[in-house]
Amino acid sequence: MTRIEAERIRSAHAELLANGAPHASGACAFLDEDQACRIYTDRPQVCRSQGLPLRILFEDEAGEIEERRDICPLNAEGGPSLESLDEDQFWLVGPFELKIQQLDDALGGDEWQGDDGRVALRELFERLG
Repeated sequence: MTRIEAERIRSAHAELLANGAPHASGACAFLDEDQACRIYTDRPQVCRSQGLPLRILFEDEAGEIEERRDICPLNAEGGPSLESLDEDQFWLVGPFELKIQQLDDALGGDEWQGDDGRVALRELFERLG
């Protein structure tokens, strides 16, 4: 998730992060004992679009609109190629998500992010524990 999303979870769920424990490894750290999400209203974009083929429109350096298509490799196995899908079969990542990414990029690096600029959900517990 992005640093902005991590900060939202940190501020909205401080008690859980300070006093709770992450779900066992092998599943999302924020699942409870009944497999329900403990941060559902504040879940990151990756959770909101989990498993869906994504279509991303952005402006390149020349001002031209480009398209990227993506899907989790685990969901792509055995399915049609992304190139063969119609536009309406994708979750369109739009200007709001791209704006969040731009804001997140502007924050720069910090001790929470990995090499890819992302924050791991489980680390929110580990850093406080």
